[in-house]
Amino acid sequence: MMSKNYISLDTSILYRSNQRYFDDILSDYNIGYAHLIFLIEIYEHEGISMNELAESGTFDKGTVTKSIQKLLELGYVKIEVNENDRRFKLLYSTDKTREIILDLYRIRQDRWNYLSQDLSEDEKEQYINFTSILASRSREFDLLKKEESKISFYGLQKCSLLDYPGKVSSILFTGGCNFKCPYCHNRDLVFLNENDSKIDLDYIMAFLDKRKNIIDGICVTGGEPLISVGLKSFLRDVKDMGLKIKLDTNGFYFDRLKDLIDDELIDYIAMDIKNSPTKYAETIGLNELNLDNIHKSIKLIMNSGLDYEFRTTVVKEYHDIDDIEAIAKMIKGAKHYFIQNFVDRDSCIKKGLHGFNEEELNDFKDIAAKYIKEVEIR
Repeated sequence: MMSKNYISLDTSILYRSNQRYFDDILSDYNIGYAHLIFLIEIYEHEGISMNELAESGTFDKGTVTKSIQKLLELGYVKIEVNENDRRFKLLYSTDKTREIILDLYRIRQDRWNYLSQDLSEDEKEQYINFTSILASRSREFDLLKKEESKISFYGLQKCSLLDYPGKVSSILFTGGCNFKCPYCHNRDLVFLNENDSKIDLDYIMAFLDKRKNIIDGICVTGGEPLISVGLKSFLRDVKDMGLKIKLDTNGFYFDRLKDLIDDELIDYIAMDIKNSPTKYAETIGLNELNLDNIHKSIKLIMNSGLDYEFRTTVVKEYHDIDDIEAIAKMIKGAKHYFIQNFVDRDSCIKKGLHGFNEEELNDFKDIAAKYIKEVEIR
């Protein structure tokens, strides 16, 4: 009697059988199995980026690039650039795709109907639910494995006397962010380009080891550092060198922040408070945002026993005095709050925004000081 432990084998058979079937039947369109998946994903999510397409099915980026290149050559997709960053590629379907999309859906449906023909409706629903659960767990497992991999840095400032209060520090810049604040000065760290060069981690570790008797610690900023895999293991290595660690964060990843605090891998936290609750999503370039993790991170930081600061970059187009008061109420009783005046730069995500004059900034400071111990203007 054969063993029942053949899940991996059955999964492999199903995948390879599907691939052969679709490759054969789609040959009339000059595409294959992977192209079908990508075309439908693009059609259903017009304007999806290359990175988002890769992440949607945990596809290898090289595979995505190669497949999209063929679809471009065949005229099934087109690429447009993000108006805020012309290097950021967005994918759209073409009229040629829309002419065959019903055929693609029919081909996919015919395959499913054949495979599931002997299943009851309840069994079909159970299969779909189980598959969804297994796929979700598989993603989680992949993330856990990636967490053991090396973190990527895209910038290094070797010495700073300003970023870590009272300390001489080196600044390390991670890439990627879950927010898209229009006034962000680090556009290149938010919208990572395919050919962006990383700094070799061995170089960074050797540099820190050599400078550990000169600098007091490091500042890890971004982007959003907590989005990066491998951060925890990197911070642990830095701690082993005897260096202090300051973390800049937007506070969205509450669980990851708590994990680092619980493991005593952070000495100083700087959290950005983007705006009043009613304007938060607009200010970070999103349509909506659940603020639960933001509020939880604020409370966590204030009760952590660590040195910390909250800060807001104020922009005329997004902030007014009522917003500053609402922010101050969010962090009422905090030790330090910094109001940073926006300065327009070529590296900003959106051009043409404006800061405030000195009188307006002082008004902001006065209203915030009603709720917070120390308020400063930067």
